[in-house]
Amino acid sequence: MCMKFSKMHGIGNDYVYVNGFQETVKDPEKTAILVSDRRFGIGSDGLILILPSDKADCRMQMFNADGSEGMMCGNGIRCVGKYAYDHGIVSKPELSVETKSGIKYITLQIENGKATGATVDMGKAILRPADIPVRAEGDSYIAQKLNVNGSDYTVTCVSMGNPHCVVFMQDDPMTLDLPGIGPSFENHPLFPERINTEFVQKIDGHTLFMRVWERGSGETFACGTGACATAVAAVLNGMCQYDEEITVRLRGGDLHITYRTDGTVMMTGSATHVFDGEMDLPEM
Repeated sequence: MCMKFSKMHGIGNDYVYVNGFQETVKDPEKTAILVSDRRFGIGSDGLILILPSDKADCRMQMFNADGSEGMMCGNGIRCVGKYAYDHGIVSKPELSVETKSGIKYITLQIENGKATGATVDMGKAILRPADIPVRAEGDSYIAQKLNVNGSDYTVTCVSMGNPHCVVFMQDDPMTLDLPGIGPSFENHPLFPERINTEFVQKIDGHTLFMRVWERGSGETFACGTGACATAVAAVLNGMCQYDEEITVRLRGGDLHITYRTDGTVMMTGSATHVFDGEMDLPEM
């Protein structure tokens, strides 16, 4: 089977995109593992299918590098918007995308007839532990102590359609042994569906630097929902302010996040096409 694809990234968070209006991927879980391999496949953080929807302009289905299905991808959805506009699935710069965490609304930035970036209404941040999910009682999980591998961390948990654990650090997160500690956070018993973990340093009241360990993919150069969760956590911990733009610096570039007083999170960032290709897939 020959599968046509596009390689795209949002500030280094790269995925293989398949146009589900024209292509059929029979086993997306296994396909995600194959295409994500950076030596024997295309190389990516996962697979994203762009599919028809009866609720929105299109539907996004995303799979991590280990084949597990994700609920939402902030960097990925900007690229979905770009693909839909650039390939004529939509003809307007405002579009809606159905995801497993609800319908998201996108406003594209257009230059010379192509989309170069987008602002996404990511919906409201989810703070209730049971809904993140986190095995804890109460209405929120803010600045709580968590023991991981014998060390205590202060964490804040937020869901942006997928679960995040934000850890604020005094030191530069680049000094952290992320491959060493990331899996222990991801698989901690506090998190029944595993967790994405952000290690964050405050630069100033409008700027944060973040490294991320994504469940199912490991360290990635960027995570859109993680940047949103980080901005929310910074506001909730008094480091930043509601209704003010926060720049979240990641290894792949910057995202601009605003956490509104109504609980809604807005995210702005780039969307970049790398190349198109075809890949022969084994029978599955």
